[in-house]
Amino acid sequence: MFLGNVLRIITHVLFWIGVYFFFTYYLGYGTRNTNYINSFAFYLMPVTVALGYFFFYFLIPKYLLVKKHFLFGLYSVYTFIVSFFFVALSIFYGMILSHELVVEDTNPLTKTIPYIIFGVYFVVLIVIVLGLLIHNYNAALKSEDLKNKFLATQLQLKEQELKYLKMQIHPHFLFNTLNTLYGFALKKSDKTPEVILKLSGLLDYILYQVNKPNVLLEDEIQHIKNYISLEKIRFQDNLMIDFNYDNNRKDILIPPMLLLPFVENAFKHGIQINGILSIQLNIVLDTENLIFECQNSMKSNQVKNGGIGLTNIKERLQMLFNNNYKLLISEEQNQFKVYLKIPVKNE
Repeated sequence: MFLGNVLRIITHVLFWIGVYFFFTYYLGYGTRNTNYINSFAFYLMPVTVALGYFFFYFLIPKYLLVKKHFLFGLYSVYTFIVSFFFVALSIFYGMILSHELVVEDTNPLTKTIPYIIFGVYFVVLIVIVLGLLIHNYNAALKSEDLKNKFLATQLQLKEQELKYLKMQIHPHFLFNTLNTLYGFALKKSDKTPEVILKLSGLLDYILYQVNKPNVLLEDEIQHIKNYISLEKIRFQDNLMIDFNYDNNRKDILIPPMLLLPFVENAFKHGIQINGILSIQLNIVLDTENLIFECQNSMKSNQVKNGGIGLTNIKERLQMLFNNNYKLLISEEQNQFKVYLKIPVKNE
């Protein structure tokens, strides 16, 4: 801020020094009486500076920039009328007080009084033009700054919303898994330690990976496999699951915890038919996209509730990919099917 103010002062000083030299050149072109010209130009400077700043700091921002054109024109006329008197007074005093500097047989001024007045108002016109350019430039900077702040605020809100959605996944996932663990604990099952170990691995993934914008696809697949292992322990022989995935490309990145809610819902809302819960999972990669398919057994007349998982994932998909994705959810032949296609990134 301080440096900016210093640069602004230096710029103004240099500008008015330039105006002073313009007066000396304009009024003294063709004469050798430089002392008289320098003194006379000095007397024109106060009224020129005052008039220029009056337009620059008052009339332009207060009336012209806010589109009060009539008032700007009216006050400009008043200003020129009043200033004409002070310009003429400056010329009169300049001629009298610089009279002793006149060199014999030398014309002190090469311009008549109308041309001198024209020179003063020409400088004021330049100040007005520069003022408009500077004010417009500052307005553009402020507009761009406000736009950037607005975008930053929007981004911050999106990040907070996305963080909130991720936080919703954790209780949903933990609720399902802890129920499984609770069941084994009641039965005093020997598999309880194994379930706890797998759960700790999943929690490690959630706590340290889910806050990242992207994770490796192979990590996400391993996370799903761990979750399936927990469910296999719970369902025992009542589960038939087929998980096929293409993981030949090790550098593929996707948002964390993006696919698991579909798998969770397949287990949570899937219905056993003939005592068997059937789930089919497929992950396929093409050149630029990942295709995820999930289907689970259900009854045709089953009343479904998507729960937190599906609602959450739809909101996350919209925030992450902004319609640049495809999500299809359908029911057919005792099967609940999910088809998801998203763009992927390389590490």
